[in-house]
Amino acid sequence: MSLRNHKDKSILFGLENQRELAQKVANNLKIKVSNISKTIFSDGEMLVKSSETVRNKKVYVICSLCSHDSIIELLLFIDSLKRASAGNIVVISTYMSYSRQDRKASQREPIGAKLIARLLETSGVNKLITFDLHNPSIQGFYDIPVDDLRWMYPLTQSLLKEEKKMKFTIVSPDHGGAVRARRLAELITKEIKIAIVDKRRTGPNVSEIVGLLGDVKDKNCIIYDDIIDTGGTIIKAANYLKEKGAKKIYIAATHGLFSKGFDIFEKAESVDLVCVSDSIPTVKNIKSKKLKIISLENMISKAIDVDWNSESMSRLFETKKIK
Repeated sequence: MSLRNHKDKSILFGLENQRELAQKVANNLKIKVSNISKTIFSDGEMLVKSSETVRNKKVYVICSLCSHDSIIELLLFIDSLKRASAGNIVVISTYMSYSRQDRKASQREPIGAKLIARLLETSGVNKLITFDLHNPSIQGFYDIPVDDLRWMYPLTQSLLKEEKKMKFTIVSPDHGGAVRARRLAELITKEIKIAIVDKRRTGPNVSEIVGLLGDVKDKNCIIYDDIIDTGGTIIKAANYLKEKGAKKIYIAATHGLFSKGFDIFEKAESVDLVCVSDSIPTVKNIKSKKLKIISLENMISKAIDVDWNSESMSRLFETKKIK
């Protein structure tokens, strides 16, 4: 896997919050990460631009849209690339904020995911590659190609090793994630079973558990979700599984926001391990034996390689291809 023969036609950037991940990807592809000039003015405004020419080149930008500043930084940088005559601009965003605002749940609410789509398209993005959108239907908000990739494939490589030592039941923390849980189960082994926590939301980041579909007694469980935010709801699910007789409990989620910190998981006796990707760059600052990070590095490298060579992204959905 190498883009060395195309270094005069393609260029890779990493915005500040995913510069380290971009460097790992560049090492895999045997290319360099090009420099970005960034200036923060006294009033808080920023100016970002490429430090080298991008004229007629295919540009890949790795970032994480996990904060308001990161959104503005990307929009300004894309605008600068467009005005510098970049040939084609591909954004690889490991996390897309506002993905949970995908519809009007009540009157007078915005649809944040649609607004982000419009902003990216208006700025000049030609293609978006991202991971585990909260609702895959968000792809329909875009009039440009969108590849919504799945972290469960590199996750499966890790779980396959664990499965040899201990049998798992995959647990969805709610009815909406049942399909996601089933897909993960089938990737590990056709015989693996799933269970579903029956919960209802009583407010933002607040829920109560009313039952369980499936059997977890004397079983090791993996609670699988796309996002961990405050962590309160998923720990409630872990506690409930313990009450129902579950043995070891792992929690796996693509995006570890941990908006109230990781201490809640450190103190949770029901949780044995939390496994997330590095889609949120701050997770690498968490020092805990309970946290395992499975990087998106190899999957992003393969996605760029596949995109550059105009091959099918379905190659990324074969677990044997991702090592």
